[in-house]
Amino acid sequence: MRAGGARRTLRAGARAAVLALLAALLTGAPAQAAPGAVVKTDQVRAELLAHAPQGVAPGQPLWLGLRIEHAPHWHTYWKNPGDSGLPTSLEWTLPAGFAAGPIQWPTPKPLPVGPLMNFGYEGTLLLPVPVQVPAGFAGQALEVRLQAEWLVCKDVCIPESGEFALRLPAQAATAAHGALFEAARAAQPQVRPGALAQAQVEPDALQLRVSGLPADWAGRTLRLFPELPGVIDNAAAQDARWVDGAWVARVRLSAQRSQSPERFDAVLAQAGASSGAGPAAAPPAGVQLTVQVSGAWPPAGGSAGGSAGGGAGAPALSAPPPASGLAVSLLLALLGGALLNLMPCVFPVLSLKVLGLAAHGQQRRAMLAGGLAYTAGVVVSFLALAGLLLVLRAGGEQLGWGFQLQSPLFVAALAALFTLIGLNLAGVFEFGSVLPGSVAGLRARHPVLDAGLTGVLAVAVASPCTAPFMGAALGLAATLPAPQALSIFAALGLGMALPLLAASAFPALARALPRPGAWMVHFKVLMAFPMFATVIWLAWVLGQQAGIDAVAALLGVLLALALLAWALGRQEMSARARRAFCAVALAVLAAALSWAWPALQTPDSRAPATAPGQADSAWEPWSPERVTQALAEGRPVFIDFTAAWCVTCQFNKRNALADARVLADFQTRRVRLLRADWTRRDPQITQALAALSRNGVPVYVLMAPGAAGPRILSEILSVDEVRSALAELR
Repeated sequence: MRAGGARRTLRAGARAAVLALLAALLTGAPAQAAPGAVVKTDQVRAELLAHAPQGVAPGQPLWLGLRIEHAPHWHTYWKNPGDSGLPTSLEWTLPAGFAAGPIQWPTPKPLPVGPLMNFGYEGTLLLPVPVQVPAGFAGQALEVRLQAEWLVCKDVCIPESGEFALRLPAQAATAAHGALFEAARAAQPQVRPGALAQAQVEPDALQLRVSGLPADWAGRTLRLFPELPGVIDNAAAQDARWVDGAWVARVRLSAQRSQSPERFDAVLAQAGASSGAGPAAAPPAGVQLTVQVSGAWPPAGGSAGGSAGGGAGAPALSAPPPASGLAVSLLLALLGGALLNLMPCVFPVLSLKVLGLAAHGQQRRAMLAGGLAYTAGVVVSFLALAGLLLVLRAGGEQLGWGFQLQSPLFVAALAALFTLIGLNLAGVFEFGSVLPGSVAGLRARHPVLDAGLTGVLAVAVASPCTAPFMGAALGLAATLPAPQALSIFAALGLGMALPLLAASAFPALARALPRPGAWMVHFKVLMAFPMFATVIWLAWVLGQQAGIDAVAALLGVLLALALLAWALGRQEMSARARRAFCAVALAVLAAALSWAWPALQTPDSRAPATAPGQADSAWEPWSPERVTQALAEGRPVFIDFTAAWCVTCQFNKRNALADARVLADFQTRRVRLLRADWTRRDPQITQALAALSRNGVPVYVLMAPGAAGPRILSEILSVDEVRSALAELR
């Protein structure tokens, strides 16, 4: 009994270790020690600090803050990062009743990067946050946890994050870092009574006038930092002068402007003044302003003679807003969702569901319950993904449909998941041999839950695809209020689930399915190969995003997972042999994960913008300047908005766009071919898509000199459609 108990304990421990490692891989988070107050990387040293000079008590000041010490020449970003970058985000976990306020951002400094202008910080930085202590607090200590994310850049940009924890005694004063918090407060923009900022809209600029500034600022060079992104051209010179004690400046409007505010917040600071939180940082803070805007704004997306992609003098890359209303868009979304089932990226998961329906045979109630659960899983997943997209876009992120596949970690996790599913279908292991008995039996006891999870998986692999009719519906959804936008995504999910729902609900359709039998065993094994094919595609996508080192790292992780799955699935082995193989597999998996993690976290700037074998001398990387140059020369422009993770894009590249007749027509009509690659996150391409009322790829645009606007072709291109559009060129 004691030996049997020991074996059960070892088996339970092995299972727990397997679950922890699998969860670490599939959630994109490495196993790590308990968080502390300091996180170090090669680029920064980040530390969670606190300042409570009277202890933690109601009515007394309490400050928390993240101190970031940048390595030389590295920087992080302000709340408005400028033309590129991401602001640092802080997510606090505090006891009930405690409330953390917003970050008190110090005055930033300009960070020019080529033709772009960003705003951020170098050296030592403290981001302080005020905390309100509840009136009834009488605890002995305050437990603080922080999840922070920041983007640190020099020649390359590296997204980093850290988990921090701190325990503050309630009765004792915590004031060791008081000088740092005082310096951070001194570096914050100050609201100056009597300061008045007004702006008059001109066709391509804002005429600003700011009065009531400090007297010793008169005659000095100042710079305006707008808190609202995408309104002014950050890189353009601010033509400023002093008139009767007021600062007057002409600030060029952004060619990518998507907003026409009646007012916006900004910081005005002395040019060249540094900011930070250390004693060595210069303390002159900026002045916090609310700029009141008067006058009629020019149309968004085409101000300053620019395009939605930016670039002085570029033509407006915008399509007229869709004339269809919400009802028509819901119908288009329903049809587009149904057509998603024909996309190759959905087939592997769809085949699993067909196998499940066939397994139920003539069990009408079970089939209907499974169909409804699958539909619920699809619709809820679409709504969750759409809600996340809308929230991130509202927070200033430049994202579009399929955005999650722009993350190498997500692509790698999806490849690992499909590898495990393929190994399971091939009979290498059963999930029951890995999971605890109570979890393993959940699928058998609750087939409805299993059907719902299949719907979730279907959405995960369908999201990179854009079927016909979807483009216009998704583009409109990005411009609507959240309830209406979510209704479009719900219709999209319902359309995708509709064929299987109909097959499970109507006996006539269900009878068309083959009856259960021995064929199902062979079909199950056969379905492993589409899963492995999907893994090959995901590895190729990862190579476009992060380079060959990341692909090699992923293959190492998949090999270790396969070894672990095989070891767990060998029930005929003795318990001792299985434990030995599992130990070896866990060691290999741990080594592979430690090797893969850095490669998957750091995008490879050397990764090609287009896939090998597809880039040729005819195609050039898209930029607004190239569009401007081509049209000025009298040449038409064909733009291919694409991504490596978009299966439809790859199909079109290898068919219609590679057809010899189409290429000959391009050459005959001197069409300049531009490819906007969205494989990795690119805010400029996202904004260009938004100007076209589109929210995902593929999108194909034909522009001609003198034309009223761009012509948008269908998502699934045909040779005849492209040649017909080219034939209409003058």
